[in-house]
Amino acid sequence: MIRIISDSTCDLSPELKARYNIGILPLHINLGDREYLDGKDITPDDIYRWSDEHGETPKTAAPSIAEAADCMRPFLEEADELIVFTISSSMSACNNVCKLAAQELEAEDRIHVVDSANLSTGIGLLVIEAAEMAAAGYTSDRILQEIYRLRPLVRASFVVDTLVYLHRGGRCSGLAAMLGSALKLHPRISVADGAMSSGKKFRGTAAKVILDYTKDMEEALKNAKKDRVFITHSGCSKEIVEGVRTYLEGLHVFDEILETRAGGVISSHCGPGTLGVLFISK
Repeated sequence: MIRIISDSTCDLSPELKARYNIGILPLHINLGDREYLDGKDITPDDIYRWSDEHGETPKTAAPSIAEAADCMRPFLEEADELIVFTISSSMSACNNVCKLAAQELEAEDRIHVVDSANLSTGIGLLVIEAAEMAAAGYTSDRILQEIYRLRPLVRASFVVDTLVYLHRGGRCSGLAAMLGSALKLHPRISVADGAMSSGKKFRGTAAKVILDYTKDMEEALKNAKKDRVFITHSGCSKEIVEGVRTYLEGLHVFDEILETRAGGVISSHCGPGTLGVLFISK
């Protein structure tokens, strides 16, 4: 039997984790001198309140080697092999930590650590693909071969409502944040080759910007792998999310449209009101 584990930045909902039997390794979120575990003892709304009160972006950190080993150990006792997914190695030390934990457990031959080269449900898409293949009885070699084939085909992007959090975290200059707010500019942030980059900028209200961003991907969406698409957000109104869902349903492409709320680590850096549409290209 093969078990699938992901770090907490995969942003899968509790229902999806249960459906696909996914184990989760939480990252750390530090609010001043207090430390929390992502998805365990802090919510994104707690983070927003603290960040606004203190004018700071929380610090996030990978788990320790001991924590990663402790997470993997019980799964290793019940399964023949583990496939462990992490956030892009260019964004966090988590991938290296997991490899060192596999060594600590003397199980490098049974624990396969995958650098997703992505974040949020860009990871989640690969995690679910692996879980489905594991449930179908595929070998780890076959699963890994398919995951590495799909990895460059993941299309992960999002549009932010406010540049304040990116600015606080050092990912956006103060001038850019100020001008963006004044002009109501909302950049599209894309992930490619494991790194984030800013692209097209949208202007207007949050509802208009998010729908424009989604419609801008229409051709890519029509050429997507049909199994599923994610609407992942860090706290958007029900009306905005439903507008995106209605548009995606109208394309008649996807078997399943999944909505998830971004976890603490992702929310710490992007702030409230961020929304992404994530899928795998054919």
